[in-house]
Amino acid sequence: MGYWGYYVVGRSERPLAEFPAVAGVRDDLALLDRRADGWQVWEVPGGEGARDVGNMNTLALETGAPALFGYVMDSDCVVIEAAAPESGAWTTCLARRAMAAYLGDGGLTVEDYFLEPRDAAERAVAWAAESDRTVRTAPLLDVLRAEAEPSAEELFFRFLDRLGVVPQ
Repeated sequence: MGYWGYYVVGRSERPLAEFPAVAGVRDDLALLDRRADGWQVWEVPGGEGARDVGNMNTLALETGAPALFGYVMDSDCVVIEAAAPESGAWTTCLARRAMAAYLGDGGLTVEDYFLEPRDAAERAVAWAAESDRTVRTAPLLDVLRAEAEPSAEELFFRFLDRLGVVPQ
């Protein structure tokens, strides 16, 4: 069995755990990384099944900076929900083939739920720009089209690297 859990990513001088947007999981948040420029990565480990970790739109407004949630499903794939105060919210996933298996044969596809890789990469560029990061589309596309090798968690942190948030 692989890892199930959330990563909460944002930028603030205050700890993200102090913001009302994540109050419902405040006691479960564990700080994984905090950078000198204010970027933070927090983890909410959990079992199979989604939890209410809060609202990334609200977190982006409360911090005045882009915010991103990554929900890792059994180390196979990641749901990414992102928001920024100016460019708004968007949702995509990493390891699309594995995500398709989780969706099953209910008639809806990965494309029905998540932005296509090219669209997601363009939204990610705008998201990064709001945090004074200049990122290129091509490296983001590489990650958005990749399989989760060796794990979805590593793919997620590669995505954060390409966004200029948590360099590897």
